[in-house]
Amino acid sequence: MAWQGNVAAMPVQMQMYYTGTATEQGEVAEPVVNFLKWFYHFIEKNEIYHVENMYEDGYYKISDFYFKDKPWPAPDVVQGIVEEKDEGSIFMILYRELYYRHIYARLKPTLEHRFDSYANYCELFSYLLSAEEPVKIELPNKWLWDIIEEFVYQFQNFQQFKSKAGKINEEEKSMLRDDEDNVWKVTAVLNILLQLTEKCNINQQLIAMEKGEPITEDIAGEFGMKPIYTMTGFFSLVGLLRLYCLLGDYHMALSCIEHVQFKDKDMMALVPACQITANYYAGFAYLMIRKYGNTIQLYQHILGYMQRTKQFFQNRSFQADDINKKNEQMLALLAIASTFCPLRLDESVNIQIKEKQGDKVARIQHGDMAVYDDLFFSGCPKFLSPVVSENPTSPFGSSGPRGLQLQVFKAEVEQQRLIPTLRSFLKLYTSIPISKLAKFLDMHENEVRCCLMAFKHKKEVAKGDSTEQTTMDIDFYVDKDMVHISDTKIARHYGDYYVQQVLKLKESNKLILGAALTPVVATNTV
Repeated sequence: MAWQGNVAAMPVQMQMYYTGTATEQGEVAEPVVNFLKWFYHFIEKNEIYHVENMYEDGYYKISDFYFKDKPWPAPDVVQGIVEEKDEGSIFMILYRELYYRHIYARLKPTLEHRFDSYANYCELFSYLLSAEEPVKIELPNKWLWDIIEEFVYQFQNFQQFKSKAGKINEEEKSMLRDDEDNVWKVTAVLNILLQLTEKCNINQQLIAMEKGEPITEDIAGEFGMKPIYTMTGFFSLVGLLRLYCLLGDYHMALSCIEHVQFKDKDMMALVPACQITANYYAGFAYLMIRKYGNTIQLYQHILGYMQRTKQFFQNRSFQADDINKKNEQMLALLAIASTFCPLRLDESVNIQIKEKQGDKVARIQHGDMAVYDDLFFSGCPKFLSPVVSENPTSPFGSSGPRGLQLQVFKAEVEQQRLIPTLRSFLKLYTSIPISKLAKFLDMHENEVRCCLMAFKHKKEVAKGDSTEQTTMDIDFYVDKDMVHISDTKIARHYGDYYVQQVLKLKESNKLILGAALTPVVATNTV
């Protein structure tokens, strides 16, 4: 069977690995052999344009066509195909990274695969970090991001594997006990990511960018002037953000991206998947430290971006599922944040929330607090414990780290429980005695004072550093035993709604014109 695809649209040098038949050369099909040889050639010659095309297009298409439910050729087989004498060459390290990543994505990795993949990552990062002068090789930004993301993912997967003691056989338990290298140890993973950020002085570079200063060697250092080090360091910041969120250290997570600008023209925008991941984890961290305004601001921006670029991701099936999942998670978390801190949402985002989470938001408004649990579990990441023990009695209880994070979140929900009711009563008056308000709420006057102070405090904390204007249209102050309320209604903005309707009109016009231009085939009636 010949390879099916738009071969003519590809560079002439790359068309060769798509041509020919799938006759077996040993155990490897001819198009795969051609692909590997050209891939090796372009990496060795450091031709980044062709490497990028082969990685982003060829690798995934060949994976879908030939290796949908089986691994790529073993590294030693590939070493023979490309005639590479050194198994520690950068090509072989990069190939092994793709080889193990494919096993994680399409198959079930064994414990040996997990150990070998970790060793290969250590070899790859050592190649970058231990060099006395910057390495000459350049890799596409997308591949660099995928390396960091996969490194954190495999660490997460390994910790979850170890936590399921009941499903591990005796041989695997023995291998884990005999592990002297502390494979996938949390401190080792954190240390590698931190070293990658320090190698290129990425934080100093980001500070200089913030000030509008040019990046010089005095700021970035010798290594920081090379794109492979700068981008790997930047992506490592996002990897640290994700890792600290998984471990439940939200303040540390946000400190890692202190100098990162969440803008469309920032370094992050060079790889859309990185932009989406960073916004998701940063927004979740803000949610857990009760800065709901920041969560809303980040999620509004990225959800709008994802909607505008939806077609781009749909054309890449290997990314579409992950992007759609992140979209669903952010909508669930945004529904939570907007109930705690009502801010004006973009019309397009508001429509998405109503479509996906409308029934749950309505139940919250009717006082169903259990819905918060569903929304939290729908939106939160898969948390990890920094220490995994074979002891079946977990310090986190039967629900593990996820249950512990839910308890922290539910404590905040309980504190917020009376605020919507209190706010609804305050909106009815310009002034009201505390004694009267206490009767409405069926509470003691001192408890009402505490609730009023909590309302004030939550209102200010929830807004965080957001520049959006709050729709909490109630402001008040307490003078002795009287609550004085000032109505601070905000003028509605109709721009978003108008733009949304214009876009719908354009789509309708396209459909009408398309239908009008379609020829009608007449049929003869007898």
